[in-house]
Amino acid sequence: MTNEFLSPKNDLIFKLLFGDERSIEILTDFLKAVLDIPESEYDEVTIVDPHLLPEYKGGKLSILDVKVKTKSKKVIDIEIQVKPQPNLEKRVIMYLSKMVTEQVGAGTDYSKIQRVISIIITDYTLNDSNLKYHNKYSMCDATGAQFTDILEINTLELSKLPESEDGTTLWAWMKFLKAKSKEEFNMIAEKSPVINKAVVRLAELSQDERTRMILESQQIREIDDELRRRAAEQEGRQEGRQEGRQEGRQEERFNVAINAIRRNMSTVDIVAITGLTHEEIEDLKNADL
Repeated sequence: MTNEFLSPKNDLIFKLLFGDERSIEILTDFLKAVLDIPESEYDEVTIVDPHLLPEYKGGKLSILDVKVKTKSKKVIDIEIQVKPQPNLEKRVIMYLSKMVTEQVGAGTDYSKIQRVISIIITDYTLNDSNLKYHNKYSMCDATGAQFTDILEINTLELSKLPESEDGTTLWAWMKFLKAKSKEEFNMIAEKSPVINKAVVRLAELSQDERTRMILESQQIREIDDELRRRAAEQEGRQEGRQEGRQEGRQEERFNVAINAIRRNMSTVDIVAITGLTHEEIEDLKNADL
């Protein structure tokens, strides 16, 4: 068995840590560190679709975000992104909108709509102009006056986390997500009893053979997808170059034909020289050259 810790930034490991019904205490402590909602909301925390199995759907892993409902049915969606994602902002808005419409269903009882919150954790910088590692966005006007609190987006950027503590539980959780070595995990485990439980759980997952097999399969699939993407791009470039060469040769034949027409060469001779058809030569002769 290995003593190496698996990375909690991996979407699968993150799901197993925070999206498991046995880890409600870990999830709740993390949410309290991020969100500004009443403490009573955490009296009832329900993980929506907490089951990871089946791991594969059509050969691909299931979506590995964590969706939660609180006591008053507020909906919270948590996801972690290690690599930059194109159109991430638009996708987040789409997910939030879907979480709103799901509450109403086919009816129009808007009074049933509860607040939907998205927590996006990234291992890269989302906004260069803002140095804070935690940012909260909602629907406000230019003065900051809020239109509604129905939609809320929280971004947590690991790349901006300061090395020195800022006295918050959120800093400790972010440091946990960034940790790599056994020494770092042991150090952060001392920050709180709940984070210590998260480190213990991570150690268990890191020693679990089945978890490692699923993770290895995921990584192999990601490598295969990347190789296929690169191969498709290379094929596209080759086809583009081939089409470009063909277009260049065709243009060269037309230029030769035009010069031959100006020298009053016969159509038969021009066809023999250029390989163009009689119709193409006649069209050139009738054009204003």
